[in-house]
Amino acid sequence: MISFGPIPSRRLGHSLGVNHIPPKHCSYACGYCQVPCVTQLESRRREFYAPEVVIADVMRRVAECRRLHQPIDYISLVPDGEPTLDVHLGELIAGLREAALPVAVITNGTLLWRTDVRRELAGADLVSVKVDAVTEAAWRRVNRPSPQLRLDWTLGGIADFAKDFRGRLFTETMLVAGANDSEAEVRAVADFVAGLDPAQAYLSIPTRPPFETGFAVPSEQVVVRSFTLFRERLANVELLGVEVPGEFGRTGSAVDDLLAILRIHPMLEQAVREYLGRAGLELAALAPLLEAGVMQRVAYRDEWFYTCRVSAAVADAAPCARTHP
Repeated sequence: MISFGPIPSRRLGHSLGVNHIPPKHCSYACGYCQVPCVTQLESRRREFYAPEVVIADVMRRVAECRRLHQPIDYISLVPDGEPTLDVHLGELIAGLREAALPVAVITNGTLLWRTDVRRELAGADLVSVKVDAVTEAAWRRVNRPSPQLRLDWTLGGIADFAKDFRGRLFTETMLVAGANDSEAEVRAVADFVAGLDPAQAYLSIPTRPPFETGFAVPSEQVVVRSFTLFRERLANVELLGVEVPGEFGRTGSAVDDLLAILRIHPMLEQAVREYLGRAGLELAALAPLLEAGVMQRVAYRDEWFYTCRVSAAVADAAPCARTHP
């Protein structure tokens, strides 16, 4: 399923997700990522799905949401991998705008050194760019980039895009204990982000279960210090540290729609219970999927979450297509 949700988002309101990259093709292998581990660490653009297939799938879901009076604030390209790897990104953004809804793209910014990527991404209404580190050592510890990438290219591309972009620009910085949360590292990131002049800068910590262990949440003292350093340089800073309240949308089979969400977005058990309850189902309906290994129930920070198993996500991947330099 390419489209999923809508899901509640602190940044985007009711966000209808577009998963146009199969799991998991990305230019980063961030250990804190909630999506199953990278199967293709890459930085070359290519085709994954035909754009007309993606657009048709999203349009069907938009129509169904409207029929059910489910609100959509943004159509959001937030796939299993890095969205700018898709050589059809510009076509997708243009096609999705036909739904008369704003389009958002959540990117790690690694390909913004390319003029074609900046040009295509400029068609979005909102772009959120990851900036976790601005020093080589922290960048490699936290983001574990593709060997073909260079930090100076990445940061330069982000700065060039921010200078010319006419939509809303957000930044997000994930704090990882012992990796990029020192005062010097945070100060350097805050200085760089301030130079981008974003509409909103977000600091975040791993609130959902990362696919790998060993990536810890910073102490409360460190988080407060980091927030203060950002506030000294930027007027609009927000800390993303808790789950967002709100209803997850459903347009078809509750279980199928739930799986589509879990491939991208682990959910608290209470949220899953409420989601199924609106369809007249109980958690017991998930027992066959748990037993088959399609999804799993995991404990994280004293909460229970449901998430999609890597085997299920990879099995749903589309075959790779032609590559582009």
